[in-house]
Amino acid sequence: MKSLSILLIDDDAIERIKFKQVCKKIKFNCSIIEAKNGNEALECLNNEQNSFHIVISDLQMPKMNGLELLKKIRYIERLKNIPMIIMSNSQEDHHLKECYKYGISGYFTKPSNFTEYTKKVKAVLKYWKSNELLSN
Repeated sequence: MKSLSILLIDDDAIERIKFKQVCKKIKFNCSIIEAKNGNEALECLNNEQNSFHIVISDLQMPKMNGLELLKKIRYIERLKNIPMIIMSNSQEDHHLKECYKYGISGYFTKPSNFTEYTKKVKAVLKYWKSNELLSN
């Protein structure tokens, strides 16, 4: 696979910038489309000109949060199999269980330390880049 196409959803502009900085720092070949909430993300996903390998979403956002978005896309035939990874500041067990109940593909907490954040994002991206299901 030449480049991973990512839909990145987070209401915090600094978090979106930080994610893109990590991708640049680790020289990760990807294209990133950004959305500020689940509503914007759903518009991007429903636009048939867009094709994403993975969706990476914050959990807690205004208008439509990550869990609400996850529930919606799992019922849309064209979108239901797109891997969705939740990244969150929440370490509450019930959030994690609720996300897995609706079929997330991964969940990680966002550490405040940039070095730790970089390690986590790099591990997630490396896994999905090497995933054979996405190589087509």
